[in-house]
Amino acid sequence: MPATSTSNPFDRLTLAELRQRQSLKWRAHPADVLPLWVAEMDTLPAPAVRSALEAALDRGDTGYPWGQGYAEAYADAAGAAWGWRPDPSATSLVADVMTGVVEVLRLVTDPGDAVVLVPPVYPPFAGFVRHSERRVVEAPLGPDDRLDLDALDRACRSATDGGRRAALLLASPHNPTGTVHTASELAAVAALAERHGVRVVVDEIHAPLTYAGAAPFTPYLSVPGAERGFVVFSASKAWNLAGLKAALAVAGPAARGDLAAMPEVVGHGASSLGVLAHTAALRAGQDWLVEHLAGLDTQRRLLAALLVEHLPQVRHRTPDATYLAWLDCRALDLPGGPAAFFLEHARVALNAGPDFGTGGDGHVRLNFATSTAVLTEAVERMGAAVRGRSR
Repeated sequence: MPATSTSNPFDRLTLAELRQRQSLKWRAHPADVLPLWVAEMDTLPAPAVRSALEAALDRGDTGYPWGQGYAEAYADAAGAAWGWRPDPSATSLVADVMTGVVEVLRLVTDPGDAVVLVPPVYPPFAGFVRHSERRVVEAPLGPDDRLDLDALDRACRSATDGGRRAALLLASPHNPTGTVHTASELAAVAALAERHGVRVVVDEIHAPLTYAGAAPFTPYLSVPGAERGFVVFSASKAWNLAGLKAALAVAGPAARGDLAAMPEVVGHGASSLGVLAHTAALRAGQDWLVEHLAGLDTQRRLLAALLVEHLPQVRHRTPDATYLAWLDCRALDLPGGPAAFFLEHARVALNAGPDFGTGGDGHVRLNFATSTAVLTEAVERMGAAVRGRSR
């Protein structure tokens, strides 16, 4: 797919080129809809990833994955980025982050046990928890989109009533708000979880997508008291590899025995090409990531300016991480909810806030990892739809 010369990597593909894609983002809606919903980036792959995949195909190397290369690449990348290096032997290969989360929850809870969630949060958290025959207990974010430690304490106490096992499932950085949990917040989470006997499982898929100037990303397993916790990581969001399945479940020092009980067959869901792609991204895709973080920083600032110009009633905090914006549209009082309204009247696809649980009503999630032209047209359409309704 040809690229044009520009310093912003998100402006190298035209809308016509993007519409040739066969992925969910670009195929789920009619061709007149601008898709700013599912978390895929509108960009080209890192050269290191392309080279790794081309070499594998040249070798006919499309069999089953093997070895610790992915875990070792993750350990080295984490050490370089965050000053914390996990032990590759304390990891388990899984198909993707949600598969890893579910399998870890099965290790530390039983059917009927509770899993504490911090909504509004990534909708599959609740869906997978319930599908695994666990109960959802909510500890909503505070009004500042930060962890409410008192709510977490109450939820953990409730989750363990009667001596039941329980877990806390956390997104760090948080999806959909883009909040980066601080080291002190995470240490407080670890302390209260240990006090209640709750096992902590943290989805760190967006960890590499933290912007300069924000609170630095802190790996959960690096904080005091997190020794019995787990992290699930994938390079898929930072390097746009969602279709190349591979992730890692990582155990804290005191949880290695639990992780060792994970059935070996769980790792069979990972794609060998996914493992090679993720490994290449972590080993040799850092320059690509730096360039794309700069592009995303430009796009998040552009979005903020566009909202002020075209949708001034929408409340929005510029995220400190991820390429997802959480828009509070309650002041617009749109019939049917903002996601449905903008899809019907602006032909812009967004994620509906209620899907994210408590705190989601009247909100939408918008993916700004797209071109300047697409992002600008989308917000202009949204603003025009709102103005047209008020006439």
